[in-house]
Amino acid sequence: MTPDQIALVQQSFERISPQAEAAGGVFYDRVFELAPQVRPLFPDDMAGQKMKLIQMLAIAVNGLTDLPRILPAVTALGRRHAVYGVEEAHYAVVGRALLDTLQDMLGDSFTPETRAAWTEAYDLLAGVMIEGQRTSAT
Repeated sequence: MTPDQIALVQQSFERISPQAEAAGGVFYDRVFELAPQVRPLFPDDMAGQKMKLIQMLAIAVNGLTDLPRILPAVTALGRRHAVYGVEEAHYAVVGRALLDTLQDMLGDSFTPETRAAWTEAYDLLAGVMIEGQRTSAT
């Protein structure tokens, strides 16, 4: 990722951070709309899960300037997701739900450049998680 892309991701995340709980709700509503079959992978009470999502996103977003520091944690997260029953195909759903959530929360400030930066960041981190998931299966 370029420094400009990292800045776009970090600045846009900073704008939605004050609305973290709402963003988590929008995100999971979208995930379950796109892939209702994944709902059983989550607890009935989603409050804690929503906060975990925002906390992990904050770590990832803030760590984009120092990827070697966060990649081991991202790999480990992928391994844990394998245990939870997450399939590789689910990452595409999550990516779409993330972009839709950002669009919803940021409105017009979610420019094509910001979308491209988030897509790049998500693809990078999801790829690391998928690799971690694959290595846990071997």
